[in-house]
Amino acid sequence: MGAGRFAPTPSGDLHLGNLRTALLAYNAARSTGRSFRMRVEDLDQQRCSAEVAERQLVDLAALGIEWEGETLWQSQRHAAYQAAVDQLAAQGLVYECYCSRREILEAPRAPHSPPGSYPGTCRDLTEGQRAAKRAQLAASDNFRQPALRLRAQVSEWTVWEECAVDGARPGHPQPYTGVVDDVVLRRGDGVWAYNLAVVVDDAAQGVDQVVRGVDLLSSAPRQAYLAHLLGVEPVIYRHVPLMQDAHGERLAKRAGGGGMTLRTEMARGKSVDEVREWLLSTMK
Repeated sequence: MGAGRFAPTPSGDLHLGNLRTALLAYNAARSTGRSFRMRVEDLDQQRCSAEVAERQLVDLAALGIEWEGETLWQSQRHAAYQAAVDQLAAQGLVYECYCSRREILEAPRAPHSPPGSYPGTCRDLTEGQRAAKRAQLAASDNFRQPALRLRAQVSEWTVWEECAVDGARPGHPQPYTGVVDDVVLRRGDGVWAYNLAVVVDDAAQGVDQVVRGVDLLSSAPRQAYLAHLLGVEPVIYRHVPLMQDAHGERLAKRAGGGGMTLRTEMARGKSVDEVREWLLSTMK
């Protein structure tokens, strides 16, 4: 049997929605005989803080979440990500991309392409065109290196989903098919991309069950396809509903989760047990 996991980004204290997802992931792993792993997704050092990460781990442990093995920190995994890109490059599946975010947003796309999907602008440039693009980047005021993208060979991929598909329920996965495009593997600022890191790290930690928010459902086919190319076994997904505040807005760390964190709830007089029991009650 494999493992489940929780993988917070230490850009702010975990709000109650994050904590509920962590409990869902933990309970799902335990109820299916899996072990449970912890990972800190701190690739972007401009946004992430080791101090925040430690607070997050303390909060998770306080709720009774236990994990096996050492916590994996993505900031220490650069060699693993480079090895994965080298493996893909050896198959001819990596190319440089010189586009800015604005250029991508403004580029024409094929009919019915989803918003934000990459239109393939740099996919088939000649070597001369690539050299000219590199020179333009090097001469710009805001220097950045080319991003690296996957040269996808399919336009869609199917994953097994237990919650977000109509009629699906835990233990009865159903197929979900979504768009696959030329995802970024390494950003122009040199930071490894989430879609690459999550696949490499899930494989390294023996994860075969992923429980996370439904807002990440559309990324699952891209990640599963990338795992296929890297020779990694597919995972089973459970994409769960997001928690909302009193105004019907999804909780977000950037807004402090509406002030709804474990620590703020405790400051209001609630015990850890009361917070945990309330979170568990919202899952029913």
